[in-house]
Amino acid sequence: MVPADEGGRLMRTDLLDDPVDGLDEALAAVDAFDDALVAGLLRPLPAQTDGLAALADALAGTPLASLVAEAAEKTAAGAAGEDHFVALAAARTALMGSVHDALTARVADVTGRPAAEETAPPAEGEEEPAANVLAAARAWLCDLARTGWRGLDHELVGGAAPVVSALLRDPALRRQAALLDGFSAELAASCPGAGLERIPVRRWADLWSRALLLTLPGAARTPTRSPATGRLLPLGVDVQEHATAVQAQVHAVFEPADGTPPRLVRAAVSAPKPDTVVGAGLWQLLRPRMSLLTAVSEGRAMELDAMPLTTEGDLLWDDGRARAGEPADPFATARVALAGATDPVAAPLDRHPVRLAAPVLLEGYAAEREDDGAVTFAVAGHRLAVDADRVPAAGPLTPEAIAASGACLGLLRWDSGRFLLQPLAVETTVRKKTAAVHAGAWAGGTADKAGARAEKAATDAVAVLRERAGRLLRS
Repeated sequence: MVPADEGGRLMRTDLLDDPVDGLDEALAAVDAFDDALVAGLLRPLPAQTDGLAALADALAGTPLASLVAEAAEKTAAGAAGEDHFVALAAARTALMGSVHDALTARVADVTGRPAAEETAPPAEGEEEPAANVLAAARAWLCDLARTGWRGLDHELVGGAAPVVSALLRDPALRRQAALLDGFSAELAASCPGAGLERIPVRRWADLWSRALLLTLPGAARTPTRSPATGRLLPLGVDVQEHATAVQAQVHAVFEPADGTPPRLVRAAVSAPKPDTVVGAGLWQLLRPRMSLLTAVSEGRAMELDAMPLTTEGDLLWDDGRARAGEPADPFATARVALAGATDPVAAPLDRHPVRLAAPVLLEGYAAEREDDGAVTFAVAGHRLAVDADRVPAAGPLTPEAIAASGACLGLLRWDSGRFLLQPLAVETTVRKKTAAVHAGAWAGGTADKAGARAEKAATDAVAVLRERAGRLLRS
């Protein structure tokens, strides 16, 4: 809860438990279609045709209705072409977008924050990437839908390799290349599909539909951007790590110099990584690419000068347009400025429940820790699950510190049918004094013993890898 006497508004945490109208029905239609993809759509069985019909029924009365109905009919007859699969992917994406919008509206009711105004899409005329490469990617994805997850084999999945190689040659297609590369690698690791005990049905359907729509002309067009000049007040860092890549996303409040209302923004930096670099060593890969990480670690604001800012609230970070500012405590920022900052508006293809990450400040709760280590916050008579698994190992924030906290700055997310809180920082009492523990405290370097040891180990690993890479290049 945000104390009203410090300029905030009370969070309506009771609304987090209330059902959202139409949510279950939309997800049921998505699940029915996703189940149809498991066995493939080359020769659909009656259960699969029912799933296709459920998707079409869910879109009845919308502008997509006739297009999706025709696609479902052709697919059920085993005569679907690329255009029909694209229509089905669009229908599924629209349904997930409606779920995202309903959950976003609920979060707005909970926080009381205003939403930013939607802007017009970018004008036509931007040069489109190579159509033939995108057509090849679309063809492979359609073959994947016909075969289904149970029919996966290395020959089918291997067909993505030349497509990914061609996509990587064009910088404008890096987004599609990264998605297709990661998706195909995940499928390859699961071959043969016939032997899988468990299939991540919704995840693979998410990746398939998104990848397919990104092959369409204009789908990945550069978003509209404007220069942002003013003060940036960091709230916390969300770290997302995979075996071969890592990304740090800084959530912050931006106060424009022209006096317009503050808004919530994000700034992200990513880097490829070897799988031996983990924990605090990740910062060594990210730190040189973004000075903002040092400001986060030092608890300092940054002054921006014409930094590119998209309409979706993403800062396209350029160190040359930023300089370190005055000290700025994230909890003070949250208590004073968070409630009045406008929430960003998601781009059409980014309207998905997994993208929901709303910064919130909770106080006055009772933290409870179960025997299995799960942490729950009891807030005003309501229980909010804490997603401690998302807390990165690259920082000092631990489940123990979360369970002992009295205030939490985090991201409100939605997963598995419920709202969760991902902590970015907490306030605890140490020797009768309030102390803050931040997930991104080691982002700019640290004197903390545990962090320093982890950095040292990562430094040694990176040095060895660089020496071996140099040797290979010289040979």
